[in-house]
Parts: sequence; C-alpha cells; structure tokens
Amino acid sequence: MAAAGAAEVAQAVSRPLSCLQQPDCSRAARLRALEAIRAEVQERPLSDAVVQEVFGTQLLRPLARCVAGDAAERCRELALQLLCHGLSHGDRPGEALPVLLPALAQRLCSPQGFEPSEELRLGLVQLLSLLLQRCGASMAPYLSDVIRILQTTLLDNYAEVRRESCRCAVACAQAMPEHFHMQSESLIKPLMQTISHQHYRVRVDVIQATGAVIQFGNGKSVDDVLSHLAQRFFDEIPKVRHAVTTVIGEWLLHLRDRYSYFHKLIPLLLGSFTDEIPENTRLAWTYWEKIGSQWEKENEEDLKDKMDFSVSPSHYPKGVTRPGLGCRELVSRNLSKILPGLCHDITDWVESTRIKASQLLYTLLLHAEDHITQHMELLLRTLYQACLDEESNVVKNCVKAAELIGMFVSPKVSLRLITSAFGKTPKPSCIMVLTAVIRGSPKEILQPHLTDLGNMLSQAGVCQQSEEVFYMEQLLSCVQALIEVCQEDCKEISLQLMKVLVTIMAIPCSQHLKEKVEETMSSLAEVQQLDSFLYLYQQHIIQLMEWVSVSCDSWTCYSPEILQLDVIATHSGHVIGEALNNFILILKTCLQPNKDPQMRLKLFTVLSQLLQKASETVNSQGLFPSYLEIVIKDILAPNLQWHAGRTAAAIRTTAVSCLWALIHCEMLSPEEVLKVKDGLMPQIIAAMDEDSKITRLMACRIVDVLLKVCGRQFEEDKFTKTYTEVLKRLDDASSDVRLAAAHTLTNWFKCLKDSDVKSAMEGHIEFLYQELLIHLDDPDQNIQNAVLEVLKEGSSLFPELLVREIEAVAHKHQTPIYCNQLLHHIQSAKESAL
Repeated sequence: MAAAGAAEVAQAVSRPLSCLQQPDCSRAARLRALEAIRAEVQERPLSDAVVQEVFGTQLLRPLARCVAGDAAERCRELALQLLCHGLSHGDRPGEALPVLLPALAQRLCSPQGFEPSEELRLGLVQLLSLLLQRCGASMAPYLSDVIRILQTTLLDNYAEVRRESCRCAVACAQAMPEHFHMQSESLIKPLMQTISHQHYRVRVDVIQATGAVIQFGNGKSVDDVLSHLAQRFFDEIPKVRHAVTTVIGEWLLHLRDRYSYFHKLIPLLLGSFTDEIPENTRLAWTYWEKIGSQWEKENEEDLKDKMDFSVSPSHYPKGVTRPGLGCRELVSRNLSKILPGLCHDITDWVESTRIKASQLLYTLLLHAEDHITQHMELLLRTLYQACLDEESNVVKNCVKAAELIGMFVSPKVSLRLITSAFGKTPKPSCIMVLTAVIRGSPKEILQPHLTDLGNMLSQAGVCQQSEEVFYMEQLLSCVQALIEVCQEDCKEISLQLMKVLVTIMAIPCSQHLKEKVEETMSSLAEVQQLDSFLYLYQQHIIQLMEWVSVSCDSWTCYSPEILQLDVIATHSGHVIGEALNNFILILKTCLQPNKDPQMRLKLFTVLSQLLQKASETVNSQGLFPSYLEIVIKDILAPNLQWHAGRTAAAIRTTAVSCLWALIHCEMLSPEEVLKVKDGLMPQIIAAMDEDSKITRLMACRIVDVLLKVCGRQFEEDKFTKTYTEVLKRLDDASSDVRLAAAHTLTNWFKCLKDSDVKSAMEGHIEFLYQELLIHLDDPDQNIQNAVLEVLKEGSSLFPELLVREIEAVAHKHQTPIYCNQLLHHIQSAKESAL
C-alpha cells in the first residue's frame, strides 16, 4: 500500500520535476513547479515511508541542486522548505547525506559561493542542525564538511545564523565525540571571534558551544579560551555570566583532563561567588560543592586522616559557612599556582579587574586557612600595594583578606613579617594591613606579642614617620584595633599607646582627628577601669615628660617633640600640675635666648595658654609659686631683652603676656614682685615702645601693678624714667593703650604723694601737668575723662602750680569745661583741708 502511494505521488510530481530540470526553464516556471511539488508532498497527509520513498528516489537531488544554485531566492526558499519536510518525515535521513552536505558546503562556504539572503542562510544552517539531530553518529564521514561550514557560519553577519551555528556545534560535539575531538580545535578560533558579539544572546550561545566543543573535543583548547571566558565574568548581562559559570562548573566536574586545569578553572568559578545576582552566586556554590565532594571521593585514600581527625578552627568569620574538606584541599593544593597571577591582577590598570581579583583573594584565603602561611611574603607585598588603591572596594576586600591572615596564620609569623616592613619606610598600607591582622586575631593568641607591637608603634620611625593625614588615620585605626581586640590586656602597653595617640594629636594637619583620638583615649582608660583619659595622663605624665625631653637641648622649631609637649601640657588638664619639675626644666632649657627663635615662640605660646587658666593647669596642685623665681628670672626676663626681627618681637610679646598672666591671676605675690622688680622694670619700660599693641598694653598694665605694689620705694631716677615712658603712651595710636597709660599715671601720682623725693620732682611734675592739660583735648571722650582723673589725682601734689598752668592755657582749650571742673576740684580740696 505504501508502494502504491509512493507511485501515485511520484507520478503526480513527475511533470513539475521534468520542468524543474530543464536548463531553459524560466523563473516563473520553476516557481510553479516547486509550488506543485509542495502541494503534492507537503500539503497532503503522507506516511513517513511514502515521504522517504519519494524524496529518496525523485526529489532529493533536484531540490539540492535548486538550493545550491538556483538564481531565484523564492525558488531556493521553497526547495529548502521541501528538503526540511522530507528530512523531518523521512525514516532514513542518512541516505540524504551524500547529496545534501556538499550542497550545503557549496552554498554556505567560500570560495564556491555564498548565500546572499540572511533568512536562507539561517534556513540552511537549520537544515544542517536537523541533519545532525536525525543522523547523529552517521555524519562522522562528513565531519570535515560540517566543521568547514560551521567555521564560516559562526562568523556570519546575521546574529541568528551565529546562534544556530552554535547550536549545531553543540549537536555535532554530542553526536560523534569519538571523531569530533580530532577536529574540534578548528572551531575554537571562530567561536572566540564571536564571544564578544554585541548581542548578549549570541554571547550566551557561543559560551555554551565553547563548553561543549571542549568537553567533547580536545581538552588542550582550554588554554586558548580561558582568557576570553574570564572576560565574560565582567559582562553586564547576568545571563552571560550565568552561562560562563555553568560551563566552568561542568568542565571541573566532567572534563577528561580537569586535574591538569584545576589551577586555571577554580579561580574562574570562585569568582562567581561575588556575583551581584544571587542566582549566579547560588549556581557557583552548588557546582563548587559538587566539585569538592567529587574530588573528595576520588582522593579518599589521600584524605583519610584529614577526614577522620579534622578539627574546626576555633576562630572563624562570623556568619560564614566553612567550605567542605574537598573544596578546601582543592584550593590549598593549587594556591601556589593561582596566587602569582592573581596578585598581578590585583594591581592591574583596569579597575574592574582589580575589584574582581581582590574579591577572589578573600575567597581563596577563606578556603586555604592555615595553608596561607607558606605564601605570606607574596601576599603581604600584594596587600601593601593594593591597600593604596584609589578604588575603595579593592581596599575593602584586601582588608577583609588581611583579617583572614590574622585568623589563620600564627602571629609569630605574620607579625614578624609585617613588622620587618616597618624597618624600611613604613607606608600607610603597612599599618592598614597590620590593623586588619590585629582585628582578625584572637585575643589570647595576640597577647604574648602585645609588648613588641606597642614598642614598634611608639618608635619615632613609625609614629613620627609622616605627617600625612591618611597615615595618621591608619595609625589611629591600629591603636583602636588593639584596644578593641585585647581589651584589659592593653594595660601593659598603655604608655606606648599614649605616646602614639599624643603624636597623632600633635600633627597640625590631623586636628580633625582630635575628637577620635580623645574617644580612643577614653576607650583605653575604660579597659583599664579608669574614669576618663585624664587618669591616663595622671598614670603616665612623668614618663611622657621624660619621653619628650630626651633631646630637648637640641630642639628646633621643626622638632616633633615641641608639638607633643604642647599636647601633653594643654590636653592633660590639671595633671600637668603634677609634673612641674619636668615641665619647668624643659622650658628653662629651651627658652634661652641662644635657642631657635621660632621654637621659643611656640613654647611661649604654650606657656601663655596654660597661665591663662593657671588654677586648672600648672597651679592645679598649688605648686607653681615655688617655681616662680625660675620662671621669671631664668625664662621670662632673658626673653624680654630687645633683639631685632619680627620673631624676636613676637617672643617678647608672649613673654610679656606670660608675665601679665602671672600678675593678673595673683600668683605673683607682692613679696615676689619686690624680689623681681629691679630685674624686670627696665625690660618692661622698654616694652612700652614695642610695635605690637598687645605688648604695649600689657607693659602699661604691668607697670601699673608694679607702682601699686612697690612704687613708694622708687628712687627719683626710677620715678622719672617711668613717667616719661608712660607719658609717651598717651600719644599711642590705640585708645586701649592710652587708657592704660592714664591709669598708670594715676598710680604714679599716688606713689609720689608720700615719697621723700616729692619736692625734688617738682620740675618734672610741672612738665607733666603741662602735657596732661594738652591731652584734655583728646578726640576720644573716654581719654579726656581718664586724663581729667589723672590731673585730679596729681593736683594734690602742687595745687597752686597746677592752677597757674590751667590759667595759662585755659583760653586755648576746645573743651574749657574740663579746666573748670579741675579748678573746682582744687578749690574743694583746699576748703576740705581748712
């Protein structure tokens, strides 16, 4: 019955076939013939046997010739459809191979010819895919033709042709693996040329095809594709990264030569652990667990002891699941081959590569655990460089990796290697790595090394190495890490940590860190059960003073010890009052006139600040008065001597300010003033002529106090010298100085009242009257009132003399009211006396 049906169909198509095979047949006639054949064969319900019989005996070759060489696109399209129908429904498709494979190669491969229509090229490749699907291993004799076709179509301009070619490559590899491996390398080059195609679906298909081609082909091609696959891990499309992860996972499970490529494939799979898409991450973990479990079974004899006696580490990252034994062993045994390349990538010029490499480093170290030890030198060199990266994610990942070193490597090894780097020129990255190692280390393991750590950090070559803010921030973080991890054990290095904190606070450019330093000091005090950081100063003030004063005789303005002393003296509050012996000795040594002027200016500024709140600082214990003689005679007086230059003038200003602070806060008693007046008076008088307004003002006030305390004991020449200099200040540009000078002259007159030299000073007093009357016309009313009070005070000495002087100049005054008030005051005084 099938034969009868076949004969009937054959008779029906014989006429169209005859027309189709005529050389001079027109396009329209060929088209009608193909339509007639389709109506008989494709549109009628025929059995597979009939279809096979008709196609095999009559239609196959004419249709193949039409596909391969017909000039009309529509004719080629119809012929292709008929061939696909015949292959799909025929029960012996392998018989068509000798005819169809050459036709496909002729139409798809150059130089014989090239199908111009994209849709038809796609159809031809789909026909090839159908052949592979239906014929399978029967296509082995034609493998060379298939490979030649795919080499061309994998590079086709039409994306869909490339995708279908990838599927063909997969089907070909799976259909005849025993033959395919001999020619598989021919497909690697076109696949790699397509792997970066702009359409992500093409990239996905290429990756899958590459996986199959190498899985069933020549495994040596792995080296040719790895770099291309690695780049796809940076692909923006999650499905592409998913495809790469799948391929790498399958290779690690099933590739024949996988043991030879573990060190190259493992980093790629582990790189997916940090994919931003959770699905990709889960896929990578699933594959990795299978790979580890499989390797564990394959090497059970080698791992027997570890499987039976394995002990979990006592210290492990919180919230992290420990990988299985097989996974850990795979990484540990291949780490020496993986690390050099990875360390190179961490310093790559491409930012995304550095980030990925730093993420992978953490994953590898998490698996390697204590096997990290043998790779420490390479790891540390890499971390030192990577922690200086401008990309914060790289730094963050490297710090996490360094914390794992603290967890898994003995401090005896890690700290020795890290501290040896400090022996050269310490970089902030060295401190950053040390901080991370400390944070990762268990408290009990770190404790025996605390003293060495404290001594190393407090060395001048480390804590004073740089004034960069970043360096100081890392140094502070290191101290904070020690306190957080070691807690009460930090008591044994409390002094060393205080030295470091004082140094950080002393750096001018790190003032914004002051709050953080105070918080750190408070933490250090808290772990020692002290109420505040002031008790830390109280605990160490003498040692800190001895520490900074070791080289004080050779200090210059650039010496860091000056800034450290500033912090200790001003930040310790009342505690500085307990170390006056050391403090005053440093000042006495460094504030000699032959020392660096800029340095003296800095120290005088510190002293001035302390004296402004003396009761809360230097005199908190009431001991400062016992050092007053040293302060005035050996420190202040020598620095009040005049020397040329702005710095010298600034020093005199601060020295005068310090003296005024001593007097103003009444630490300098009248008895002390009497002791020092002879030595100080000439310098103070001279200071009233300084360029600095503050110096002149302070000098006037100091002279005022000296007159109050001991003016009655002045001799004639001292009275004369004092008033002449003070009188000049009534012409000062500053109204504050003029007011202070007027007040001083008032006390001058008071001192002269009961003095034995009063009569001898009459001529000077007459001159003083004349000058003061002139200043009654000062444009500032406050000055006028102040001068009036001076004259009122002075009128009691020689009233008649003053009246004559007033009458002589009264008509010249712009404000005669003051003269009248003065005359009235003199008259009232006379009447009171009577």
